[in-house]
Amino acid sequence: MTDRLYDIVIIGAGVIGCSTALALSRKGYRTLNVDRLPAAGYGSTSGSAAIIRPYYSTVEGTSLAYEGHFHWKDWANFLGLEDDGELARYNQCGCLILMGRDSDRLASTRRILDAVGVPFHILGAAEVSSLMPGIALDSFTPPKRIDDPEFGVPNGATLEGAIVCPTGGYINDPQLASRNLQQAAMAHGATFRFNVEVSEIRQLGGRILGVTLNGTERIDAPVVVNIAGPHSGVVNEMAGVREAMAIRTRPLRQEVAHVPAPAGLDFSGKGHVMTDGDTGVYMRPEIGNHMFVGTLEPACDPLEWVDPDGFDPSFTDQWTNLVWRAAQRFPTLGIPNKAEGIVALYDVSDDWIPIYDRSDLDGYFMAIGTSGNQFKNAPVVGQMMAELIAYCGNGGDHDREPLQFHLKHVDRDISLGFFSRNRPIHADSSFSVLG
Repeated sequence: MTDRLYDIVIIGAGVIGCSTALALSRKGYRTLNVDRLPAAGYGSTSGSAAIIRPYYSTVEGTSLAYEGHFHWKDWANFLGLEDDGELARYNQCGCLILMGRDSDRLASTRRILDAVGVPFHILGAAEVSSLMPGIALDSFTPPKRIDDPEFGVPNGATLEGAIVCPTGGYINDPQLASRNLQQAAMAHGATFRFNVEVSEIRQLGGRILGVTLNGTERIDAPVVVNIAGPHSGVVNEMAGVREAMAIRTRPLRQEVAHVPAPAGLDFSGKGHVMTDGDTGVYMRPEIGNHMFVGTLEPACDPLEWVDPDGFDPSFTDQWTNLVWRAAQRFPTLGIPNKAEGIVALYDVSDDWIPIYDRSDLDGYFMAIGTSGNQFKNAPVVGQMMAELIAYCGNGGDHDREPLQFHLKHVDRDISLGFFSRNRPIHADSSFSVLG
């Protein structure tokens, strides 16, 4: 006996799940988001550093990110909601990518930014020092852990300067951004249910029938979308599609440190989102003159793949390594006695590039492998998934003729085949949180 009937069931109510609900409901689909957690954006989205940066290792990733910038900048209009003080805020502080002497002035990054039309300029070392008082431009590459005898010992070179991208920054509250999207979707008729778990993805003859919740409640829908974040691999196994995929996902445990800004530096007011490949960390301003520090996954940092339902939420020596590496760049950075920040899971694909695709099971779609570097793209991804579902529903053969999606602000078409489940590993990927 079916309890409810919907056009589309979306598994997950993080920032991308809520964005997809908004885009689909605007097209007139009757959608239901189901989430095992108590509120929108409560899972891995709430653990996001919520950085908005326009640079990735590929043209497609950079195009998506730059397009997303325009939606975040005009957030109230994108949502179609009144800005009554309850909307997430975009702090457009800009992004700084530090350049080492051996980096060829980040030629590949500059080439991609140029190709997409992202504005940027280059600063010399003296200009970086003027912009960020107290910064040390010694080179320490390759990044090392603090138990390495060579940790903290400069290699004799200095950084050459930095690329500055003004169209970047961070969102002040990633969970609030998800709730904003939920509210906007509900205004178009979308339904959300929390504290419920998908126990079965029902199918017959290679076609989706719907889902079962909590072992008993049947929901009929001809389309199901997996946007389950770190549980995406588990959901794909439940659907029986995982083995047929060339690219898969798995949950990665991550720590992000939250520390007071370096003494004498107004990092909240004048700081940038910083990418420092030389020490293997990224940093971003936080209110109250604090900063977040996270890893860029250098070779010295072990990757901790975990069970999404059984990971350790406490801090480890990774927190200490991150903060000490940041202190190499900012010697006045104090090391707190108590570790604070975020311990969360990323949903990571084999090449750190997401899967936005259909599956071999008709009616079953995926927006997965997104955690860590796709928060910024959420407003665009929702629209892409809505177009993909409509395209396939109208008879389009996405595997043979991938959907071409137009980015209206960037004025560029991208092929969603780039995000296919059946793609080869993208060799141009950074194989890190940078995407």
